[in-house]
Amino acid sequence: MATDSPGARPVVLVTGGGTGVGRACILRFARLGFDCVINYSRSEADALATAAEAAGLGAQAVSHRADVSDEQQVQQMMEGIAQRFGRLDVLVNNAAVTEFIPLEDLDAMEEPTWDKILGVNLKGAFFCAKWSRSLLEKHPPTAIVNVSSVAGLTGRGSSIAYAASKGALNTMTKSLAQALAPKIRVNAVLPGPIDSRWIREGANDWDLEEMTRGFPIPRPSTPDDIAAGVVFLAVETEMTTGQLLTIDGGQTL
Repeated sequence: MATDSPGARPVVLVTGGGTGVGRACILRFARLGFDCVINYSRSEADALATAAEAAGLGAQAVSHRADVSDEQQVQQMMEGIAQRFGRLDVLVNNAAVTEFIPLEDLDAMEEPTWDKILGVNLKGAFFCAKWSRSLLEKHPPTAIVNVSSVAGLTGRGSSIAYAASKGALNTMTKSLAQALAPKIRVNAVLPGPIDSRWIREGANDWDLEEMTRGFPIPRPSTPDDIAAGVVFLAVETEMTTGQLLTIDGGQTL
């Protein structure tokens, strides 16, 4: 990141911000007057395209490559944000990975897969919270929003490790809400099925329309549906912390 003098505009960091829910969050925050940092690990072209879209909405928007499961890379990313903007007002822990492995196939759920999924989905969110703390505390009230999943409630999803990582993220959301209060609020959104490239390409045998047909709201969520919940928890409520907001069309009723 280049060095600029710190500005007065609020700043948001969205991990995994180049595509899907992350991209939708960036564009919503840009419309609200936020400057934006788009974290990515592999999808550089998508991150740059999202940054360009946010810039078109009036934001200073920069992309930053970092593997959130690597604590040193997270620390360096936060130092770059401090140098560029001098502040951070919202952290959205959206980066996630999975493997589409049937729950009953225990043999396929090998240790390297566990390590990768827990590293990004759980440890990555913790590292980002840890190393953003000093920036977030400079201009309270500020917020962290974790993008979790209803898989963390139901135990059903793309794999056992994915569901376990999201269940742990739900618990960590409550722990961090207590640890970082009162300056930083910490909440989570728990999406159900999302019509996104992540699922369409990763599990092309899943029929999202069939999967959601029996829901009270019988359709999969869009990335923007989830981003709306993220923005609500980040900036539209001041008395909400440690909460898990389920956005699933009524799946878990």
